[in-house]
Amino acid sequence: MTTGWPTLSGSTDDVFVFITGISLVLLLLTSGTMVYFVVRYGRKRNPHPESIRENLLLEVVWTVIPTILVLVIFWLGWKGFVYKRTVPTEAMLVKVTARQWSWGFRYENGRESGVLKVPLGRPVKLSITSVDVLHSLFIPAFRVKEDCVPGRETYLWFQPDTLGSFDLFCSEYCGMAHSSMITKVEVLPQEEFAAWYEQAPGPAAAAAVKKPGGSGRESRAHEGSELVQAKGCLACHSIDGTPKIGPTLKGVFGKKEIVLRNGKEVEITVDESFIRRQLLEPEKERVKGYPPIMPSQKGLLKDSEIEEIIEYLKTLR
Repeated sequence: MTTGWPTLSGSTDDVFVFITGISLVLLLLTSGTMVYFVVRYGRKRNPHPESIRENLLLEVVWTVIPTILVLVIFWLGWKGFVYKRTVPTEAMLVKVTARQWSWGFRYENGRESGVLKVPLGRPVKLSITSVDVLHSLFIPAFRVKEDCVPGRETYLWFQPDTLGSFDLFCSEYCGMAHSSMITKVEVLPQEEFAAWYEQAPGPAAAAAVKKPGGSGRESRAHEGSELVQAKGCLACHSIDGTPKIGPTLKGVFGKKEIVLRNGKEVEITVDESFIRRQLLEPEKERVKGYPPIMPSQKGLLKDSEIEEIIEYLKTLR
């Protein structure tokens, strides 16, 4: 599906090039005039300077021309602003949740992802909010940026016109791991995107989770893997043993840890109960050596999702 809408990046670049061109021309004219006056009217050539009278025509010219340029730039900026805030009716809606320090994307069919996947050539509307502090969603390749405000929905739209993978990051300082709040926009051919989009969890997937035996556990672990990415766990925790802001998830089950509980150090063995407490009430006990920044997932994770995350963590040996 293609539309008659031009791309935001193209229209933004056109205005940028126009303003840059005007700036260069004015720079050359101003600098050239200054050099000419220094040479032409220097003390050697004019040992006895004459009184300079006003020049009405010159004053009118250097007032009217800049005024016209400013009005043209304003008109282009206003036209671009209205265009950027007018979402095409055929735009695909994706809900974006920003949190310290990750992005979550939810599609209209319920599919969730930690990476923004979009089809080539179709306008995409991002409906944006934050669950904690102020963030700012920025996609440089498509020249779009919008603040993510707690308790409020903002929006932007863009039309991807090039296949590939592009950076999406937070451009508003939001805490210790602000610099790692990065993900990707993956622009896919429409057929490939449709195939991915239609893989949303449905009755068949739910039935697979309920099946007894290994296949059910594998299915829960797979869902847990996607949840860990979609909920932003990997912004603070690694799965390869590398230390980050939070402890690594690799080999976490059965591991001995010193935790701070009620102001006292207590040695515990990581098990399902501990993981559940860390997800729902992280403020009550924290692994020693790490800052108290783990947000509670109470009300954000269902019991079944917690079970899926636990099954996935058991596989990280």
